[in-house]
Formats: sequence, structure tokens, C-alpha cells
Amino acid sequence: MENKQELKKNLGMSTAMATVVGCVIGSGVFFKPQAIYTATGGAPGLGMLAWLITGLVCIAAAMTFAEIAIMIPKTGGMVAYLEEAFGKKVGFLAGWMQSVLFYPAMIAALAVVFAEQASLFIGDGFMLPTAIVAIIFVIILNNLGSAVGGAAQIIFTVCKLIPIVLLIIFGFLRGSGENPIFNPMIGEGLSPVVVLGQLMIAVLFAFEGWTNVGAIAGEMKNPGKDLPIAIVGGVSVIMAVYFVINLAYLWVLPADEMMNLAAPASAVALAIFGDFGGKLISVGIMISVIGAANGFILSGSRVAYSLASEGTLPFSSKLAKINKAQVPTNSILLIGVLACLYAVSGQFNTLTNLAVFSCWIFYTLTFMAVISMRKTQPDRERTYKVPLYPVIPIIAIISGLYVIINQLFMSGMTTTLLAVGSIILTLIGLPIYATTTKKKNM
Repeated sequence: MENKQELKKNLGMSTAMATVVGCVIGSGVFFKPQAIYTATGGAPGLGMLAWLITGLVCIAAAMTFAEIAIMIPKTGGMVAYLEEAFGKKVGFLAGWMQSVLFYPAMIAALAVVFAEQASLFIGDGFMLPTAIVAIIFVIILNNLGSAVGGAAQIIFTVCKLIPIVLLIIFGFLRGSGENPIFNPMIGEGLSPVVVLGQLMIAVLFAFEGWTNVGAIAGEMKNPGKDLPIAIVGGVSVIMAVYFVINLAYLWVLPADEMMNLAAPASAVALAIFGDFGGKLISVGIMISVIGAANGFILSGSRVAYSLASEGTLPFSSKLAKINKAQVPTNSILLIGVLACLYAVSGQFNTLTNLAVFSCWIFYTLTFMAVISMRKTQPDRERTYKVPLYPVIPIIAIISGLYVIINQLFMSGMTTTLLAVGSIILTLIGLPIYATTTKKKNM
């Protein structure tokens, strides 16, 4: 990967804002209404508010994250930030978690919903093979080099936007508008505090990608001035799109019906356009999902490659190799094979919740690192400083802790076990790190 210091600083605020929007809007908006309205007991109100609340959290998170990302413009992203703030072990654990849990689980989840969409055309009997084929496709695509991947990503981006625009426009034109939107806020007997945490985990998947603000900053003409506007403007646009399309969904189908639909966007499309038109929209959604998976395997393989280049992963010498197309082919295979194993579960919401929970532990540590490094390195040059310090970082930290605590202690035994399991899998990285660094130093 290129060092950010070598990139030309030629991005203005509007281009940066468009990049934020393009990186974030993906598959979550098509599939997460099921998890949202299941959590609310079929009530629409708190589910709709969750898109706005989580968007505000992501603005605070991105504005905080950007300070340390610009200050430490190193390959590896969050791994490098946490390594400098809290030591090499913490940095390694962040990269280990991303390599064995976050990225494979995200790719697997996307493959699962791709297979669910494909079942509209090939039936329900081929779900797992279809998910595996989808992962193999993005593995092959990523091994062909950046030129092919870049061209494919343009197609994926266009196909991502088409179904969103059509569902919004025709949802309002052809929907009845008779379904409740904001009332009731939550199902009877449910705790708003507990449910909001579950909703945030679901919605955070749809907002995943805001961490790319660090990469954007390296190419901006005036990050100190323009980056806060790009973040606030970009995430605000995303919030608006997500809120409006979910409003359009409710204009067509009620929340208590969507809670029972694995692919609510496809069901809305079928209701609006009929069988043929609905299937065309589903094709657009499938291409969008593959595009998201392509982006995650690209990013995830580079994290694994970065760790392997430092000799801290098992089989580092093999994982650090690049092929003739100048891509880390074995690291791509590592992420892809793990994704195939996770995809066997067939659980979209479980996989995304697991991935988001795991990564937010380290996001929250990164927010803390901003405050820590203000104290330990007060004289270090900062071309961008988070506005309203320390209020914005504290909001980001509290939000992150709320998500983590909610999943660990407040959302039921199954959720708690998954959260604990992800922590255990992350901590397995400690003996791995001890072994590999010992061999490296011998």
C-alpha cells in the first residue's frame, strides 16, 4: 500500500465528503430492518430513531478517529495507532482481531445475504454453496490486481446506488403510506435502554466504513479546516439516505411484517414493482453486496499482510508474499478461507453483530488513545484536532462503552456468549504474539 505521506494533497472538501459517503453506504440498509424491528418487537419508532442516534455517534467517532489517523499516517491504520499509544501487544491484538474475526465475519455475512438474494432465482436448496462461490469470486477478483479491482468497484458502486434511489422514489409513489412510522416507539414489556444497544449494534454495521476518514485526510489540501465538514456533511448525508429509505420501506410494508423478512428490501421491491421488477432490484442489491465483500477482503488482506510483514503472524513468510499482480495472494486466501468457515453458520445478523462488537472494542481504545496522546505528547504536530475537545472524544468513548457493555451484560445469554467468545478469540492473539516475536528475536 502507498504511504499517505507520498500522496498528493489535492482533495477538496466536497470530494472528501463524497468519498466518505461512497465508502459507507453499502449492504446494511437493505437487510438490517429485520434485526431492527425484531429487537423493537415489531414497533417502528425507536428503530427509526436509531438511524439518527447511531449516525450522530458515528460523527463523533469519525471526528475523534481522524485526529490520530492524520497524526500517525502509517500503513496498518488502527494497528499502528494503538501500537504507538498503548504498545505493540495492543496494536497486534487489533490486527489479529481484524484478520481472524472482523473481516472474515463481515465477508461471510455478506456472502450469506448474497445467497439469500440468489435464492429468488435458484431456490433455497443451494444457499451454502452459493455463499461459498460468492467468497471464491471475490478472492479471485482480488488476486487479479488493483486495476481489475478498481474497475469492478466502479460497477459495484453504481449498482449500489440504483436500487437505493429506485426504492426511495417508488416506495413513496406506490406505497400506501398507511403503516405506522413512529408509534409505538417500542414493543410492550421491552426496555428502551437494552433495545437501543441492540439497535445500535445492528445500525453500526450499516455505517461501517467511517474509519476511512484517515486515508482521506492524507490527500486533503486543508484537513484541519475541511475534514470536520467532510465528516459531518458526509455522515449527515448517509443518515438522511438511511432514514429516508427506511421511511420508504415503512410506506410500503409495516414494521411487524419486516421483522419476519430476511431480505426486507427485496420484499419491498417485489411489492412495488411486481415479480420481474422486484427481481431486477434484487440483482442490483446482489451486485452491491459483492462490491462490499470485495472492499472488505481488500482491506482485511492488507491488515494480515501488514502483520505478516512484521513477522508477528504464524506462517508470516508465506502470508507476506505477493504475486505477479503485486497483491498479497496468501493473505487474501487467509481472509477468504476464514470467511468460508464463518459462512457455514448461515447467520447474517449474528455474524455482523459479532464483527461490529469485536471491532468497537478497539475503536473505543482508539478514541481513548486520542486523549492519552494529548497528555503524553502535547507538543506533537497535529494538522487536525478534533473539535470541542474533550467533549467529542468523550461522547465517542461513552457510546463505544455502551455498545460493548450492552452486548456483554444486557442483551441475553446468547449475545453474551458470542461476545465473550469473540473476546477469547481475540485474546488467543497474545500467546500467538509471544511465540512469533520470540522466534523473530532468536
